[in-house]
Amino acid sequence: MRIFAVVFLFVLSLAASAEPVEYSLPDLQGKTHALADYRGKWVIVNYWATWCPPCQDEIPDLVDFHDRHKDKDAVVLGINFEDIDQKQLAAFAESFMISYPVLRSEPELMTPLGSIPGLPTTFIIDPDGSPVARQVGPITGKQLDAYIERKQTETASRQPTSSSE
Repeated sequence: MRIFAVVFLFVLSLAASAEPVEYSLPDLQGKTHALADYRGKWVIVNYWATWCPPCQDEIPDLVDFHDRHKDKDAVVLGINFEDIDQKQLAAFAESFMISYPVLRSEPELMTPLGSIPGLPTTFIIDPDGSPVARQVGPITGKQLDAYIERKQTETASRQPTSSSE
């Protein structure tokens, strides 16, 4: 039996009290992207490296997810987590047809979003800017869709309903 999306996404222990995180990094063209720029949307922050086979395997799903959601409710930010020449990284991103922003970061065990125990590591940031989940290991667009849909359903069910008299 296949274990599905909810099991793969580990809710952060601080999710109930998580506050928006301010975090910004440059992309391959030098433009700075800040999490605050994406408030109102789900942000999928994916830490990866070019030498990482599981990272390479998940790129097509992340591209598809980003392309389906970018104009509506979610974006992907790919954070390259290795010491690599910018020209090599740009060539890699082009060869994998990565359509989402590729940002650069120095490899560190602790980031503003949390620890990176291995690659790939993906954080899900809610529309308010708070980290709500982390996945260590590959993730799929189907898992992301299921997680976001579940969270949106939970939020909608908590909204007070008005009844007409």
